[in-house]
Amino acid sequence: MATTAETKAKIGVLGASGYTGAELVRLLLRHPRAEIALLTADRRAGQAMRQVFPQFSPFDLPVLQSIEDIDWVGAGLDLIFCALPHATTQKVIKQIFTVLPASKVVDLSADFRLADTAAYARWYGHEHHAPELQRQAIYGLVEVYREQIARAHLVANPGCYTTCAQLPLIPLLRANAIDPDEIVIDAKSGMTGAGRGAKEEMLFSEVSEGFHAYGVGRHRHMAELDQEFSKAAGREVIVSFTPHLVPMNRGIFSTIYVRGIKASPEELHALLLKAYASEPFVHVLPFGEMPQTRHVRGSNMTFIGLAKDRIAGRAIICSTLDNLTKGASGQAVQNMNLMLGYPETMGLEQMALFP
Repeated sequence: MATTAETKAKIGVLGASGYTGAELVRLLLRHPRAEIALLTADRRAGQAMRQVFPQFSPFDLPVLQSIEDIDWVGAGLDLIFCALPHATTQKVIKQIFTVLPASKVVDLSADFRLADTAAYARWYGHEHHAPELQRQAIYGLVEVYREQIARAHLVANPGCYTTCAQLPLIPLLRANAIDPDEIVIDAKSGMTGAGRGAKEEMLFSEVSEGFHAYGVGRHRHMAELDQEFSKAAGREVIVSFTPHLVPMNRGIFSTIYVRGIKASPEELHALLLKAYASEPFVHVLPFGEMPQTRHVRGSNMTFIGLAKDRIAGRAIICSTLDNLTKGASGQAVQNMNLMLGYPETMGLEQMALFP
C-alpha cells in the first residue's frame, strides 16, 4: 500500500463489541493514518457502535456487521484486527487468506501463539483448524520480534499475562543471568481480562472486596510462557505461574522471583536498563523502586522494577501494564504500525490516566 502522508490505511476490527475491540476503536480513532472501515459483532449486527459503547456517540463509525455478510474483496482492507473468541479465529482467518492471500492480520486471540500445533491441541482441547497458517504466523512481542513482524502477514498478538512476564525475563534469560529452573511468576489481572461476556462469577457482588487465584497449576498461558522462555534460554524452560483475579477494571501486575547465575540483583537491573534503553514502551525504574498499575492505566507502557531479596543471590521483579492496551489492543496497534511501515509509536503516545 502507499504510505504518503495523505493516505490512510483502511482497517477492519472483527469482534468490536468486546473490551479489546472497543479499545482498538478508541486507539484507532486518534491514529493519524488509520481509517476504521469495518466493524463486526455477530450478536450486535445491524447496531451502531454507540449502542454498544456510548462513549463513541460523537464519532461516525461503520454499522456493526456479521462476519458472514462481509465481502472481503469489496471491503478493500489494508489490515484486519481479529478480536474473536479462541478457536473461532482460526476458521475466520483461514477464510480471509483463502479469498485474499496477501491480507495482513493481527490476531488478538490465542489461536496462533503456539508454534507447535500439537501443543495447541493439548492446551486448548481441539485440533488446530489452520496449521498451514500457523507456520507463517509471527509471535507479536515487538521488543523481541520487531524485524519479523515488519515483514509478516499474520501476527499473533501475545497475551496480557505473558507480555507482562516476558518483557522483564527474556533479556535475563538471553544473557544467561538467571536460573531458568528457578522462576516463579505470581500474577494479578483486572476484571476486563476475563472478557465482556455475562458470567455469574463475574458479577460485582461475586468479585468485589476480595481476590482469588484461578487456573492453578494449568493455565493456558503457561504454554506461551514456556515456548518463549525456552527460545530465550536456548533450552527447555518450565515456569511456575499462578494468575489471580482482583476487583479492578484494568491492569496486570506480576511479581516474579528469580535466582541470579553469577549475577547480583544490581547486575540484573543493569541488564534490563541496557535492554530497554531505547524502547519507547518499556520503562525500567531505578533500582529498588516498584511500579504500580495506576501508573500505566490507559497507556501502552510497561513499567518494570527490580529489588534484591533478603536471600542472597535472589531478586524480586515487579512488572505492570494495562491488560487492554499494552496487553492487547495497544500492542496490536504497535504491530499494525510495523506491518504497514508507520512509525512504531504512532497513535500510542497517550499518557497513563491518573488518578
